[in-house]
Amino acid sequence: MIEFLLQLIYPNVCGFCKQLDKEGLCKKCELKLKELDRTRIDNYKNKYFNRHAYIFKYDGEIRKLMLDYKFNDNAYLYKTFAKIILNNKKICDFIKLYDLIIPIPLHKKRLNSRGYNQSELIIKEACRNIKNLTLENKVLIKTGKNLPQSTLNKRERINNVKNVYNIKNNKIIKNKKILLFDDIYTTGSTANECARILIDNEAKEVGIFTIAKD
Repeated sequence: MIEFLLQLIYPNVCGFCKQLDKEGLCKKCELKLKELDRTRIDNYKNKYFNRHAYIFKYDGEIRKLMLDYKFNDNAYLYKTFAKIILNNKKICDFIKLYDLIIPIPLHKKRLNSRGYNQSELIIKEACRNIKNLTLENKVLIKTGKNLPQSTLNKRERINNVKNVYNIKNNKIIKNKKILLFDDIYTTGSTANECARILIDNEAKEVGIFTIAKD
């Protein structure tokens, strides 16, 4: 329903230059983005997730676009971010290594206030064009309300995400390779806590994918 309404309210435009474009990203801006591409896949041994893939550094035009998307009621920009993902072969190949992809959930009050889960809109659109990948948005849930992570320092962020996420049905994730998706990776506190919940509920492996890394 949200996607349908967005199509009615907003024209199909490139998220960067605002020119009409049904794909959400025009060819000119697509070429410009290649200069900003910093695609990496980092390995971890001291966290509950073992890999983190991202496309951009969280600065400049990318930071501005992501802030507009999350906080300025520009939900239609999900198409631009989805197109960025689909244009990146390395990222698409990484995504295909997993059985399920789960967007980091929002608390009901935050979801009602914003009107949409920014991560879910992006990855749902991208998944339509990636075969044999299941999007699961009803297993990992946020049951506790905490302070926005952006307002806290690193130590505070770790404590802020404890005991606010839960699993509704662990049978869906049991022995599955799970990819968690979020828009931004800063300290990794949220990603690590969500990964811990999944591993504790018998997920086989957890990876992280974000659009940008701070």
